[in-house]
Amino acid sequence: MNEASTGSDAIQVVGTAPPVRVRARRRRTRLERAEQRARVATGLDAGHSQRQMAAELGVARSTLQEGGACAALDPEVPAALRALTRTPEGVRWLQRQVFAVHFVLAWLAGAGVRVVCQSLERSGLSAVVGASSGSQHRLTVALEALVVAVAAEQRRTLAEGMPRRPITVGEDETFRPETCLVGMALVSNVILLEEYSAARSAATWTQALREALEGLAVEVIQGTRDEAKGLLSHVQNALSAHHAPDRFRVRQEVVKATSLNLARAVKPGDVAAAPAQATWQGARAAPVAFEAQPHHPRGRPPADEARTQAALAASVQAERNQPQAVARQSDAREYLRALGALDRPEDLQSGQAQSLAHMGERFRACWTRLEPLAEAADLPRRARERLEKARRVTTGLRATIAFVFATVPAKVEALHLPPVLDRARREPRIPAISLDRVAERRHHAEQRQTLRALRAPVLAPLRHPQHPFQALPPSERPHLEQVALECADRFPRSRSCVEGRNAQLSLHHHGHHRLAARKLAALTARHHYLIRRPDGTTAAERFFGRPPAPLFAQLLERMP
Repeated sequence: MNEASTGSDAIQVVGTAPPVRVRARRRRTRLERAEQRARVATGLDAGHSQRQMAAELGVARSTLQEGGACAALDPEVPAALRALTRTPEGVRWLQRQVFAVHFVLAWLAGAGVRVVCQSLERSGLSAVVGASSGSQHRLTVALEALVVAVAAEQRRTLAEGMPRRPITVGEDETFRPETCLVGMALVSNVILLEEYSAARSAATWTQALREALEGLAVEVIQGTRDEAKGLLSHVQNALSAHHAPDRFRVRQEVVKATSLNLARAVKPGDVAAAPAQATWQGARAAPVAFEAQPHHPRGRPPADEARTQAALAASVQAERNQPQAVARQSDAREYLRALGALDRPEDLQSGQAQSLAHMGERFRACWTRLEPLAEAADLPRRARERLEKARRVTTGLRATIAFVFATVPAKVEALHLPPVLDRARREPRIPAISLDRVAERRHHAEQRQTLRALRAPVLAPLRHPQHPFQALPPSERPHLEQVALECADRFPRSRSCVEGRNAQLSLHHHGHHRLAARKLAALTARHHYLIRRPDGTTAAERFFGRPPAPLFAQLLERMP
């Protein structure tokens, strides 16, 4: 009996004939077919026959026939569009449109594959391209994988020749649905670390951050984080960096301690006094009801007069407490604003750099005014603990400003400037840059104008014609300005960028139980190379010091 064995590329019948190998033919893409038709048209115009062109291309002559070439298209497609999709230029344009829909909707806007399919159908592109969920899902997966590959290549390219620089890292964890470690460079907003982890100990943080910084010419000199012990040990012991407490924590703890408790006491007068008024009315009606009884009970009559007087005193006190509660709430808001203005190297009232001693006195004065307010408002124990925690954080803020004052002179002295220019860089220019940045974050135009008005007297000495700074060559001034910007960046802002990144990840987690590693890396690449600030710079450009190649053009060139 003959035996037969089959394979993917060969068919052999034992004892009857030699093995017959059948090669699987690769299906040509639409672009390849369009380019083939263009070559055939060019050859026919030059006088060649179809048989010659078929031999040159290595295909059957029937492949070059017109019939069946557009049978897959919708019959309602206009003839002009039908002809466009048969040319190489038209196919490339069509691929760009489909890729742009995926790039904008599925990747930038975070929409799903169904939205992409609906967009293709509503735009009419579904008449010439496949708009099924399966085909578009494969394209989305390919896009994300390509984004991750291009981003890794960009990182290696930009890291070559990168000047070594110190950075301040902000770190935090998000827990949706599991622990995700997030670390960002606060000045440039580059995401250095973003990965899921089973633990969040100091050793885990240290290992993850060191792997993330591998190949980058950076040195972590500061770490801004919350008061978690693991992160504190990670920054101070493992990285040997300065721990800068989050400035936002001070105001957050004070708000949590005072806002709700003081707001409960601030009610409209009639609402606050209503219980006391009801008690007084009941005390007044009690003697009348007692006298109306036909038979009085034995014993001493009730002390209605004393109860009425006590209820009246409580009602009067409730009416008096209303303005006091409003005043305490107003004072708490004023102290909160004062705390927000104190924790800075420069004085926001004069525009000059403030000394540590002066800052300590202002902090003590503010806390001295807050303690009687907490006593008068009778805050609960939990609220007092929050105030004490905020007070402890202010000690770390003073240490951070001392660290900035100690490291900035070394940065300026490395320029080997004359003493006059050295002092001018540190005293007027750096505080002026800080004032500009504080003014940019103010919501009210009046506050922005007030802060910017402080710059004029601060920068007046530098703008004087006789100042040595004006005698410098124009080619040296941009470098000095860049050094002043880096010195101003030594004072870390809050971890608002990290908190914002965690919020974005939580939104993406709404539609996924857990983001895949490819999806998370693609979102990180989007943050680095596409999101731009008002000045037009991306996070990668600010971090590496030079702009990366346009991401969309690279993806379009490499997309299958």
